[in-house]
Amino acid sequence: MFTPITTERLLLRPTRRADAQAFYERRNDPEVAELQDWDVPFPLERAEATMVELDGLTSLPIDDWWVMTIADVTDTHIFGDLVFKLENDGRTAEVGYSLDRAHWGQGYASEALSAVVSWLFDEQGVSRVSAMLHPDNARSARVLERCGFLFEGHLRNSYWRGDENSDDWVYGMTPEDHARWTSRSRSRPENIELLEPYPTGLRHVVKLATHRSQEKFVAPIQVSLAQMAIPPYEEGFAGSDGDPRVVPWARIVHADGEPVGFVMVEAPTVNNPEPYLWRLLIDRLHQRRGIGKYVIEQVIDQARAWGSESITVSWVPGIGSPEPLYLAMGFEPTGEIDDGEIVGRLVL
Repeated sequence: MFTPITTERLLLRPTRRADAQAFYERRNDPEVAELQDWDVPFPLERAEATMVELDGLTSLPIDDWWVMTIADVTDTHIFGDLVFKLENDGRTAEVGYSLDRAHWGQGYASEALSAVVSWLFDEQGVSRVSAMLHPDNARSARVLERCGFLFEGHLRNSYWRGDENSDDWVYGMTPEDHARWTSRSRSRPENIELLEPYPTGLRHVVKLATHRSQEKFVAPIQVSLAQMAIPPYEEGFAGSDGDPRVVPWARIVHADGEPVGFVMVEAPTVNNPEPYLWRLLIDRLHQRRGIGKYVIEQVIDQARAWGSESITVSWVPGIGSPEPLYLAMGFEPTGEIDDGEIVGRLVL
């Protein structure tokens, strides 16, 4: 039977009959239920029957969902639930989770899921853990990505609920993925350098990638490298030599000798004196280490070295957007919207 797991802030334990009311209230919150696989209203009788059924189990089921309660470490307050299903005679697993809306954004889902994934690999010996979600469920995607799951595919028209049809995103993790994710460096690098691109090193650079949910905010590295090599035309202006192409200032970001990111700025010209922070990508394995902040500081210093009075950037708002970072760095929205992106300016 499942033995409760304790994390820094949470207790993950088998459900009890007394959990039925909290389970019922969570399932009936329209914002929690949105993009999930249950309908609202969710009957109290169904919640009670689920708790009674699970309370009587003496072993983990195969090919059926099992629900655990996410509570605080003192087991006095319920935050949500986490479910998993052992498949292929217990050799693989699928996971899911839901939290009370009042506890969103506090890292509880990631903390709980990370602990259960480690338990599935280390104690149950599974060869794979997977999860499926609606493509619009950005919050859930971010939870999976913070736990090291890799996006594996977009299934079109794959999920039916009643007469409604939707796509699915598939995320997965193997023991090797898990080991790589949990062993990654999480501290600020001792040495960060912005180096000019060089052809012999680009084979490592092209492997840099963000999380899937960030792709609508950050261009793929291949696109940025192509625009660096063949800059696009800037409509309505020309440089001092009459060339209407953008002038890219591109650098590969190295952390302790390893390529971890890419940054590119539209350098100032006679007719377009304000530089623009055009591209910034930090690889998924190296995010949350302070690298992005350092790179922006270096870009700002470069703009000052050019003699520029200001620098601009633009971003798409939403869950996972770089907007909070740019605002924290002092960029202020100008009120201009460029191709659906908010334009921000920092006066130097």
